[in-house]
Amino acid sequence: MRADTSQIDRKCDATTAKLRVLDLFSGIGGFSLGLERTGGFETVAFCEINEFCQRVLARHWPKVPCYDDIRSLTADTLARDGIGVDVICGGFPCQDISTAGKQAGIKDGTRSGLWSELARLIGELRPQYAIVENVSALLAGPSDRPGGWFGRVLGDLAECGYDAEWENIPAATVGAPHRRERIWIVAYPSQERQPEAGSVRHRERAQRISGSREAIVPAYVGQARAEGRIEAEVQGLRAFSWCQDVRRASDLRGRSDVPEPLFRGSRDGVPNWVDRVGACGNAVVPQIPELIGRAILQARGLAA
Repeated sequence: MRADTSQIDRKCDATTAKLRVLDLFSGIGGFSLGLERTGGFETVAFCEINEFCQRVLARHWPKVPCYDDIRSLTADTLARDGIGVDVICGGFPCQDISTAGKQAGIKDGTRSGLWSELARLIGELRPQYAIVENVSALLAGPSDRPGGWFGRVLGDLAECGYDAEWENIPAATVGAPHRRERIWIVAYPSQERQPEAGSVRHRERAQRISGSREAIVPAYVGQARAEGRIEAEVQGLRAFSWCQDVRRASDLRGRSDVPEPLFRGSRDGVPNWVDRVGACGNAVVPQIPELIGRAILQARGLAA
């Protein structure tokens, strides 16, 4: 049964209030950092199980509560804690989807199977938007049934009453010095179809899902999109301008414009290079959530 959150839910005033974000699988906060940089979003809760990442989040968002296990997080818990949610975001684990892993899929018992917990919270909380990220292989796999994984995701969203749009946005799109292809999904209640806005739009749609938890997405939406082109740098977005001409580490020697690392030991108080490198490697590139956040604000008629 869905929690009664009527006393804490509120309409988001298009002129003043920020959209309240529940950041799941938070890592070191890349999603929240990007969304909050738009000025139109405010993170109200994190959910992250890794202790090192929890310490980084506590350092940068000391007043935002952090839950430690998505499997025990419910709408009732958030309601009891007085937390209302307008947006759910998260990049669920990719280990069982990535081509670098065994590609066990998103079935129960796998780490990537935690997608079902993210979908459960979308159904319980009924946010205005859900923003989901994962590796581009989500579009193509599994090998014996191309598009089946992504069909499962779309089917679960449809069962919750949500429509979705998606795009393969590599980190290189926003000027990062590596490709890092990722699929980004923006979902919203089916009765509230969003206009296309800026660079975030879907170019292929899956066939209508009617009552099925799983649908096959045409193969061309899978591998062909996963190998898609790098688009021109997004204009008006704070990207990685300092590294546009960098081809090797030595190219950075003597440069005065290289930014100070955001998540480093002197800031988070954790002098563990192994944990830090792993956490940064798992993080989303903040400029892409910022891009998506600005598109959402534009669709809502707000200045981004």
